[in-house]
Amino acid sequence: MTDQDLPSSTQEMIVPVDEPSSEPAPWGPEIDFFWEDFQVGAVTQLGTHLMTAEEILEFSRSFDPQPFHADPKLAERSVFHGLIASGWHSAAIWMRLYWDGLLHRAASLGSPGVDKIVWLAPVRPGDELTASMEVLDTRPSQSQPTRGLVQIKAELTDQDAVVKLRMTAWGLFGRRPDSEPGR
Repeated sequence: MTDQDLPSSTQEMIVPVDEPSSEPAPWGPEIDFFWEDFQVGAVTQLGTHLMTAEEILEFSRSFDPQPFHADPKLAERSVFHGLIASGWHSAAIWMRLYWDGLLHRAASLGSPGVDKIVWLAPVRPGDELTASMEVLDTRPSQSQPTRGLVQIKAELTDQDAVVKLRMTAWGLFGRRPDSEPGR
């Protein structure tokens, strides 16, 4: 992939790495979702996850030990008036639901990055989180005809339809082996 394949806002984040082999990827029979299958405007519900206090504490104590994430007593005295999940934990939950709901069967080649991520409301113990994604844009790779880019809007909402997390990101996907370049 070259910088010309990405929107200018993403180009600044690119760290040069060795190009992967240009040989066709060995997609197995479990892979049935390719770049051509992403349609602009399509919304996919990816699954749900029930957040627990134990899970919040375990994640935060390992990765984001701010008191309102890692200490229930101090969290009560914080501006949040109770324990909340780390935003990074919320993003990881969205990613897991993305994997379970779609990515495990897609010809994913990774991601060049996230354009924007915002945490719009705290995630609390007992929240039932639902992950979704909307396809915003697709474009074939200009440098690798066997690949294409997909821009998505990702959201994590709670049981009351309150949006907790929103991000826009790009994914890189393999093209269907029998597809014609230039779709």
